Amino acid sequence: MMPEWCIGDLGTAALRCGVSVVQDLQACGRHPAAGGSPIPIPIPRPPPRGCGRLPGLRPPAAGTGPAPEGARGVWGGFGAMAVGGRPLLPLLRWGLGAPGLGAAPRRHRHKEKWAATAPRIPATRLALHHFDASYGPQLGERWPAVRAALLCEHKYGALLNSFASADHVAQELELHNATDFISEAARKAQSLVQGSAVGVEKGESVPPEGHGGGRTVTPAGTPTPPAPIGSNIKCYTFPRGDITRFRPAWPDSLGLLSYYLMDAASLLPVLALSVQPDDFVLDLCAAPGGKTLALLQTGACGHLAANDVSISRTKRLYQILSSYVPKNVREAVSVTSYDGRDWAELEGGTFHKVLVDVPCTTDRHSVMETDNNIFHRRRTKERQMLPMLQLQLLISGILATKPGGDVVYSTCSLSPLQNEYVVERAIEIAETQFNITTHAEDLSHFRTLFQDTFSFSSDCRLGELVLPHLTANFGPIYFCKLHRA
Repeated sequence: MMPEWCIGDLGTAALRCGVSVVQDLQACGRHPAAGGSPIPIPIPRPPPRGCGRLPGLRPPAAGTGPAPEGARGVWGGFGAMAVGGRPLLPLLRWGLGAPGLGAAPRRHRHKEKWAATAPRIPATRLALHHFDASYGPQLGERWPAVRAALLCEHKYGALLNSFASADHVAQELELHNATDFISEAARKAQSLVQGSAVGVEKGESVPPEGHGGGRTVTPAGTPTPPAPIGSNIKCYTFPRGDITRFRPAWPDSLGLLSYYLMDAASLLPVLALSVQPDDFVLDLCAAPGGKTLALLQTGACGHLAANDVSISRTKRLYQILSSYVPKNVREAVSVTSYDGRDWAELEGGTFHKVLVDVPCTTDRHSVMETDNNIFHRRRTKERQMLPMLQLQLLISGILATKPGGDVVYSTCSLSPLQNEYVVERAIEIAETQFNITTHAEDLSHFRTLFQDTFSFSSDCRLGELVLPHLTANFGPIYFCKLHRA
């Protein structure tokens, strides 16, 4: 039998493989009990750097006496002991095994991780699956058409730059069959006002449709004409079904670009804000700068503050302003990078009009682009916290407004959790926690004035929602106007 001190962890490893070390030595004829001669013990070479010795193999403890003669090769001869003509120690060291000993346990065992082997689903597909599950029941039969529009090419409008000295631009756009949809809506509003005046003279009344029927209903129940649309902003679009693209804008003699390409529906929140001359206006989430540029096109801002918490996006805002706005006007715009949730502590109750275009799931971007996609797995928590962030920004916008001022809240999402629910909760919090009374204004006249250009949803309890459609592929854009008492 092999002495007890030799059967350490090595003996355990060998027995685990079903063969004992003693049987191996007897089979080789080198064990004294088998009548073999002792194994010569040359001086073993030092192991290569970085290679550990065999796991569990250890020499006899000090004080236990010399090793018995028959077992001295078990430890000392491993460096040169040959089994079948092959050195044993290198085989054991590299885990290749030796006859009768089986494979030695590996020191470092590779373990595949689920995150590295699981199939990676693109963020765009995750977004589409999420929208199918949430917007399908919400929109019902309209969802397949909206879904197809989201996955098709986006339609743009050309916001004319009034600061550029390019008078021929409008005529050139009209030659390509583009029309200024804001001027068309203003003419339509004027005709409705005239028709309403004629009806009042004849003693006729027009019953409201839906929740307003395109008219703002007064508390007494008397329908009034739609609110006038400012004509200073000019934005050209191609007719429904026309997918012609605008060519890139060109600079004038001063280096200012002639028009800015943007989703034409993004101008509706600016129009709903109805900026009056000398108003102090705050764009709380201004970047990348399309709505800020539209506010400047009104020519009515007494002071404009453009803020965005992202410094990189603020740089983009600076680029837009420098490309479209002359220096003297650009210097009058206050550009900051504060957290919009803290704006009330900086300049509370200061502005006549506040635009709160909050971060959202950006539905069209989420199903089309992988870069900066909110549906990336690493941004799950950020996406779940969006309604809370939107609520805090809207509350901050209400607090930044003077009594009698207006706040327009907008998103580019179809989600009611980010739209009506945020507005309802903000009205409640402003009343209970800050003793500020606000109410949502009826914007149904926008559907009447712009129904030839955009497709609107008729299911919004508060505000208006532009739905993407293959013939008018703008949006989605949600906007709601709040008035502070």
